[in-house]
Amino acid sequence: MSTTPATPRPPSRLLRGFSALRVRNYRLYWFGQLVSMTGSWVQATAQALLVLQLTSEPLAVGLVATFQFLPVMLFSLFGGVIADRVPRYRMILSTQVIAMTLAIIFGSLVALDLIQLWQVYLLALLQGFVNALDAPVRQAFAIELVGKEDRPNAVALNSIVFNGSRIIGPAMAGILIGPLGIATMLYMNAASFMAMLIGLLLMDTRLIKNEQRPPQPVLRQLREGLAYTWRTPEVLLVMILMAAIGTFGYNFSVTMPLIGGFVLHTDAVSYGMLGAFLGLGSLAAALANAYMRTFTPLRMIISAAAFSLLLGALALTTWLPLAFGLLFALGFAGISFTTAANTSIQLRVPDQLRGRVSSLYFTLFAGSTPIGGLLIGGAANVIGVPNTLLMCATLCLLGVGIGTLYQRHTLHLQVAHS
Repeated sequence: MSTTPATPRPPSRLLRGFSALRVRNYRLYWFGQLVSMTGSWVQATAQALLVLQLTSEPLAVGLVATFQFLPVMLFSLFGGVIADRVPRYRMILSTQVIAMTLAIIFGSLVALDLIQLWQVYLLALLQGFVNALDAPVRQAFAIELVGKEDRPNAVALNSIVFNGSRIIGPAMAGILIGPLGIATMLYMNAASFMAMLIGLLLMDTRLIKNEQRPPQPVLRQLREGLAYTWRTPEVLLVMILMAAIGTFGYNFSVTMPLIGGFVLHTDAVSYGMLGAFLGLGSLAAALANAYMRTFTPLRMIISAAAFSLLLGALALTTWLPLAFGLLFALGFAGISFTTAANTSIQLRVPDQLRGRVSSLYFTLFAGSTPIGGLLIGGAANVIGVPNTLLMCATLCLLGVGIGTLYQRHTLHLQVAHS
């Protein structure tokens, strides 16, 4: 039996941006994710530095991202089908335990000085399979924990988690990796999963929706999600923009090590600060968006265009302080875009299709990284890192242009039929 979480009295204007945290289950989930994702960013920073220690080839950095996100590209859509078929609470428990085990194995290989580049590739691939199942389930599950009136705020608070962890994680890694070593950073990530697991176990599962969905053929369910996206202009616009920005812009796991290692020539602390400034701008945007009640397509398009232009500006700088400022602005524009895009999906898509549509969104957001990662790593070997980033910024801007034309065409059709 499922029940709807009780709605407490309305929060004050100051606390309105955190209204979803009134719900105990969501609060436990939110804080657990904050700790866990901070650990994931610690590992991501340590992993990038490890790869640069094992090899100085830019392509190797791109290949790690390719292996990590290839399963997301290939199987995330099926993960969305699973998210609409199985109890999401149990699924998240399982994926978190597996991810923690992989982090322990990774840390042990480094601590014992047995790590080789092919092992990094393999572990990245296995983590990618976990993410392909985990990410669509987590996105859909978070929305289930709150009432409909708190869903826009829950999406914005999820962005705060993602970007707050992006500040704390790289900064922690930059400070601690020198005295403690890479293996300790990986063990820290493994330990961080305990916060998520404890939060899940402390939840009142009676208040979690557990809709019984009639079993259907997997391919039929997959087609339903794709067909809904195609015939819904608001959702399709999000996917068009995300296809460009996700493939060529949101490849920070590849671009940040290349910028730090081959353009700005940073040490471990400065490299951590690059990620911290990107995350700081993202967090500022997430906090601002938490107080917004509406997210228009125009705001989403403007944010995507600003992101593309800032990425181009970053490609042209070699001065570290200016790079910090551009990364802050880039993070702000990027999260303004993704928050508007994700909120549009979570509010527009019916509950029974949310997992599948969310998986398509995540496929374009992160699953396109194998394409972008190979392109960026390979192009950087040939034309250099700055020219490669400038090329990516141009492709992002081209996608924004296509999305803008599509929106205008859709509005024209709506006016013609009214």
